[in-house]
Amino acid sequence: MRLFAEIGGRQDGCKESRCSAHGPVIRFPFRLKHQPNQCGYPGFEISCSEEKRTMLELPYSVKLSVQKINYTSQEIWVSGRDFCKNFNLSASPFQFMSAYRSDYIIFSCSESKADPYKNLNPTHCSFLPNNLVYSVSPEASLSHLDLSSCSMIYYFSIPSWSVDLGDYSEYNVVMNWSRPSCGDCEAKGKRCRLQESNIKEPEIECVDQPPKDVSKEWTITGVILGFFLLLLVVIICYNVYTTDKSKKEHSKKLQKFLEDYRALNPSRYSYADIKKITNLFKDKLGEGGYGTIYKGKLSNEVFVAVKILNDSKENGEEFINEVRTMGRIHHINVVRLVGFCADGYKRALIYEFLPNESLEKFIFKNQSLGWQKLHDIALGIAKGIEYLHQGCDQRILHFDIKPHNILLDQNFNPKISDFGLAKLCSKEQSVVSMTAARGTMGYIAPEVLSRNFGNVSYKSDVYSFGMLLLEMVGGRKNSDAIMENTSQMYFPEWLYNHLEQNGEIHIRIEKEEDTKIAKRLSIVGLWCIQWHPIDRPSMKIVLKMLEGEDNITLPPNPFASSGPTRTNVRRRRTSLQQELIVISELE
Repeated sequence: MRLFAEIGGRQDGCKESRCSAHGPVIRFPFRLKHQPNQCGYPGFEISCSEEKRTMLELPYSVKLSVQKINYTSQEIWVSGRDFCKNFNLSASPFQFMSAYRSDYIIFSCSESKADPYKNLNPTHCSFLPNNLVYSVSPEASLSHLDLSSCSMIYYFSIPSWSVDLGDYSEYNVVMNWSRPSCGDCEAKGKRCRLQESNIKEPEIECVDQPPKDVSKEWTITGVILGFFLLLLVVIICYNVYTTDKSKKEHSKKLQKFLEDYRALNPSRYSYADIKKITNLFKDKLGEGGYGTIYKGKLSNEVFVAVKILNDSKENGEEFINEVRTMGRIHHINVVRLVGFCADGYKRALIYEFLPNESLEKFIFKNQSLGWQKLHDIALGIAKGIEYLHQGCDQRILHFDIKPHNILLDQNFNPKISDFGLAKLCSKEQSVVSMTAARGTMGYIAPEVLSRNFGNVSYKSDVYSFGMLLLEMVGGRKNSDAIMENTSQMYFPEWLYNHLEQNGEIHIRIEKEEDTKIAKRLSIVGLWCIQWHPIDRPSMKIVLKMLEGEDNITLPPNPFASSGPTRTNVRRRRTSLQQELIVISELE
């Protein structure tokens, strides 16, 4: 028999028990069969069935299922099917409750009996499966009953409704007991037990309820708390381990890159060197989202621009990207990386110093350079981009061509800078994968925002260069009309419509040659901003357009659509550009 023992009880083997988790508590005067005799009062023996039911054993092998025990009122709720057996309650300590008891005679008959007076009650008896059993109340007149082929089995008191159940499975009955009398003791919160000195003549005594085994409860509580504490420690250790491992992997990756790069230019400097070069960061040139730029001077009296990167780049991916990309570039129209600093989490990039700052300063702030100089600058930028696309071992895609990233030296030669968003790919690879859009609003190619317009490739830089050319022509940001007044016509669209009607460009025009340059830059720019990448020229063809003397034709209208109106197309382009997070620029 399997038992679910509860915590607590006496230490003499008589502790409270149950046959199942939800069964009634078994304690004095009851005892389980396997417990010592002194654990219970005579006649109060209980066993556990294989189904874990609590079974009360009575004389004549009658077993009843115990549903509930009330130790204070000394009542027990039982259920069963075999009350028709000749069990003699007078031989047991239990009696049926008077409210339930009636006297009956049990007859066993070999054939079915008709009873017009309804005094014969068919009764189920499991020990007489082949006989017909009837119960008759002594109040009924036997002379009116046909009892031929019947014999009386028993005469005893049983619950009145138990004889009316026929073939139903079982019924519930309440019994009580008078001895031992422990109700008052239980009502006081105490417990009865046999007096140990007088087992043969059972006498009981009322004692205090045994204290709960708090030590075992504390043990269980301690085990549970210990488990959760251990789990918490494991989680903390795992997080510390993974964080430390991640930092070590990033550091190892950076160190490996620096070791591989040691034999090549640019030079590596310590953070102490950076402080010395910048004279403790006294001459600040500008500040942006990626870092702050200071003017510095090397030991050989060469002036440099030092970009101190923000601490937000914890994994150093952008830092490695820029050093790796610019370290392999040697072109007159690409800014030269002189050195770098990777001192723990202190990181900096050292560039050649360009005194005229960026192109943005001259095309947006009324500091005109003249159309011939603008043409030379456009040609230099195109050569630099063509070099990035075709002149290196791997193709370099800049993804952030804009006036702010075009620096000018003392002779106004343009140099492409800021390769933090650049990507490398093989020359045979015409398409690159991107997990997120990159670039600056107003210069971003449509396919970078949505693959519905084509695949991302080197043609994305061509688009950005086209927008830059149109800003050089117009002397203003192409996105200004969008940001300031949505009703104002988009400048590239106005420019195309104007050229389509054979109009001349009269923006800052001083001589006839200026008109030709402005028109050439405009048409090349419109070719570069074609909506689909396949319709844009490569930078090699762009160079030929800029350098050629022949007239170039106007491209297809990049703002026209077979479905929406031109205004709708422009709004579609505008909405795509406004969805991109703006990359802050240095002031």
